[in-house]
Amino acid sequence: MRVEEEVVPDEPQYALVRAARTASVLVVGTRGRGGVAEVLLGSVALAVAAQAGCPVVVLRGSHDSQAVPPVRGRVVVGVGEHPAALRFAADEARRRGVPLEAVRAWRCPAYETTDLPLAAGEAAHLHEKRAAEELHAALADVPAGVEVHARTVEGPAREVLVDASHTADLLVVGARRHEGRLSPHLGRVTHTALHRSACPVAVVPHGEEGD
Repeated sequence: MRVEEEVVPDEPQYALVRAARTASVLVVGTRGRGGVAEVLLGSVALAVAAQAGCPVVVLRGSHDSQAVPPVRGRVVVGVGEHPAALRFAADEARRRGVPLEAVRAWRCPAYETTDLPLAAGEAAHLHEKRAAEELHAALADVPAGVEVHARTVEGPAREVLVDASHTADLLVVGARRHEGRLSPHLGRVTHTALHRSACPVAVVPHGEEGD
């Protein structure tokens, strides 16, 4: 493996976003600071994740700034409408030789719930079934040889994925790149994952997010 070093006279976020133009993956770190402050992601890491044109892996250190070793043996991906994050996660699981856990969150809209338990249960069942069908269809493109564990979970996608991160060595999420904005912006799913994930997060640019 060849390692190259470069010192750049520029602000870190601008230098890293520029470097991402010719990179397949960009890795950035953010130091854990202990207590409540530990959930706050550094501004450089957040800006790079929002602006880079390639996948960005954000590594969070422990309270003593040491890297957290991979011990759980799985990659988790949030499966949405766009395949880029799933492709990245499948490739990462294959390289690591670990299972891929594909998670699809679903919710039953409030206007479909009623005071009648039977009707509410039927509505929820339909949404869960649709989520399972969409997940199954998305996984059809996962390369052979990757062990896949698929599951649907009721709840907001951002909360479902944060919960899943506690049993993962890497959480993969998709993020829309908002062209034309004057400042970095990430949707709620990606933003929450970056601030609250219990493991490293890979942010893969693609289409719109859910909530």
